[in-house]
Amino acid sequence: MKYKRLTKEQFEELHQEFATFLATQSIDKNEWDEIKVKTPEVAEQELDVFSDLIWENVLTNAQYLEHFSKNHIFLFHCQENHIDSMVIKSLVSDVDFLQKSGMEWLSDNLFTDTVEMLTGKKGYDGDRNASIFNLIKEGAILSDGQLYLQINSIIQ
Repeated sequence: MKYKRLTKEQFEELHQEFATFLATQSIDKNEWDEIKVKTPEVAEQELDVFSDLIWENVLTNAQYLEHFSKNHIFLFHCQENHIDSMVIKSLVSDVDFLQKSGMEWLSDNLFTDTVEMLTGKKGYDGDRNASIFNLIKEGAILSDGQLYLQINSIIQ
C-alpha cells in the first residue's frame, strides 16, 4: 500500500465509487460478500488498492495545503515540480491561530513586528504525490488556497 487505507466513514461516503471499482474487476455484490467471508486477505487487498487509487487522484489534484498550530500557520502551494511555502509566526505568545480571535489578530497585525513571515520554494523529494501525502500525515489539510492567495497578493 502506497498511502493509507481510507477510514470506514470514507468508504461509506465513497460506496458508489467502490462498487464501480469492483464492477471494473467483474466483481458483483454477491461475489464481494463471498470474498469477504472466504478470502478476507483478498478483500483487504481490494480495499487497499481502492484506497490508493482515491489518494492518488486526490493528491494529483491537490493545489493548496494549510497547517495551523497555536502560533504558526504553514501555507503551501503545490506546483508541478516544486512547492511554494509561507510560514507565518506570531511573536506574541498568547495569540492562538486555532481560534477565530487569532485570525482576527493576524489581519490587524500582519505587517507589524509581532508577526514573522517567511516564504520559500522547494523541489519535491522524489514523487510529488508522496511529498504532499507526507505533509498531510504531518497535519496539513487540503484547502481552496484562499488564505495563501490573499497573503501572497498582499506581499507581492
